[in-house]
Amino acid sequence: MFTDVVDLRDFYAETVGQVTQRLLRAQLRELWPDVRGLRVVGLGYAVPFLRPFMDEAERVLALMPAAQGVLPWPNERANLAALVEEIDLPLPDRSVDRLLIVHALECSEQIRPLLREAWRVLADGGRMLVVVPNRTGLWAQFDRSPFYLGHPYSARQLAALLRANMFTPLRAARALYLPPTRSRLLLSAAPTVERMGRRLFSRFAGVAIVEAGKQIYAGVAQPTVMARPRLRVAHSRNPSPAAGRVVPPPRTRD
Repeated sequence: MFTDVVDLRDFYAETVGQVTQRLLRAQLRELWPDVRGLRVVGLGYAVPFLRPFMDEAERVLALMPAAQGVLPWPNERANLAALVEEIDLPLPDRSVDRLLIVHALECSEQIRPLLREAWRVLADGGRMLVVVPNRTGLWAQFDRSPFYLGHPYSARQLAALLRANMFTPLRAARALYLPPTRSRLLLSAAPTVERMGRRLFSRFAGVAIVEAGKQIYAGVAQPTVMARPRLRVAHSRNPSPAAGRVVPPPRTRD
């Protein structure tokens, strides 16, 4: 079940959402420090994390699943958001260099078709980042969190899922160690908590992140099968035990 796009927008407009946005942006930027000249696409509700790439990438698009809804984005320029079916993306094969999936995989009821579609549109040598609620984190336990709905994963489970759907996991990361609180005092300490969390209790992070590339399999040439000479078979109008036997060619006299 997808979270409604209006609820997601409202969460990221609050103070806790803005802190969440900054912390996740920093982690994603570490994984993708340079996207110059690349085509970047977000699937799900990725708009809070796409903006840093806009002035650097060749093109940035935000694709929002129909079950979630869509809102125009960005506000200050021509719209770059579109409503799509997550299992039928309106993109050509191998047309995306960087694919960011946030607030999508854990909510989709068609996970395998979604990942196959992601594989189709990702360029050979491209990279995909998947952000999901961490199974042992607090963000998956509180309904005030946008990561509450859907199926949470550990980083190992997410990597295994990607591997089973023709992706090669490359790197794993975690983020959001502060609980989804509205306390301004705690939110002001979020950067410190984030640094401590990475060192001391990484398994309790709010989200798991895995970067993956698509698996490309080489074709195997099939051996050429030579045609075998056919034998003449005698047929009879009246079926008999002899019908259908192999008849040798007639002998010729010298």
